Amino acid sequence: MSDRAALLKGIRVWLAFFVVCLVLSGATAFPLVHELRWTEDLLSALSVQDHLPGLTDWIERVREGLDTADADHPFLLYGTDWLAFAHLVIAVFFYGVLCDPVRNVWVVEAGMIACAGIVPLALICGPIRGIPFWWSVIDMSFGVFGAIPLYAVRRKIKRLEALTQAPPAAPAVSVSG
Repeated sequence: MSDRAALLKGIRVWLAFFVVCLVLSGATAFPLVHELRWTEDLLSALSVQDHLPGLTDWIERVREGLDTADADHPFLLYGTDWLAFAHLVIAVFFYGVLCDPVRNVWVVEAGMIACAGIVPLALICGPIRGIPFWWSVIDMSFGVFGAIPLYAVRRKIKRLEALTQAPPAAPAVSVSG
């Protein structure tokens, strides 16, 4: 396998991983009410309350809030539908990177900036919305862990770009004498 083919394969593998995670993250924003009920049931079945009471109390509080919103103000959950849709739309942008990584490296860089932006968003908006700090840390981890595959992709794209722009090697000249 040539260096170019190996780089393209690596880029595609990392991008596929990132896009799948992005799509799954978005898709899970649609059924929040049901997910929180399932999560609460699972935590109860596993007796997590004994070891992590803060987690189970938080999940219960969020589930109660979502149940209330769903029953009394279901239009509020429309915002999470748009959040889910945004994840899916963002994933579509990475198709351009699959087709032409060097030309579309800006998409990867924009994704890295978005991942970095998660940290100040969680640190600023978390306290304003009454989110426990430990949950904000979990939110920030999405930015950190999302940046890892994007950083790997960017490095590979830059190596591919350098390889593409490198002048072809001159043929060896033999001197016979």
